Amino acid sequence: MGLLSGLLGNASEISGERLEKLFDEILVPGEQIEKAYQVIRDIFVFTNKRLILVDKQGVTGRKVEILTIPYAKITKFAKESAGHFDLDAELKIWVGSDPVPVTKEFRRSVNINEVYAVLSKYILD
Repeated sequence: MGLLSGLLGNASEISGERLEKLFDEILVPGEQIEKAYQVIRDIFVFTNKRLILVDKQGVTGRKVEILTIPYAKITKFAKESAGHFDLDAELKIWVGSDPVPVTKEFRRSVNINEVYAVLSKYILD
């Protein structure tokens, strides 16, 4: 992920050993990571059972909040594709009765349709 893109808050896809080490202790048996994205220090992970949001806090990032959103609690979701002047795409996820969605921005190079398909697969089943 480029520094400028990270500073602007855009997400980049991540995978591999680093991801497995980070989530090894919190995944339940049979749970698998489908897609994962990083925005500066924060990470959000789509598994076959839930959405996991990791918020690294403070200057050092040692304090970490991990929020789990079961797919059954997601009431709706939307995507907004990148345009000519708006260089990033946006994903919005509404949880329960909260009127304010969880919002994440994606660089143009990240295929937001893949994320949308993962959500569709687990929420609409």
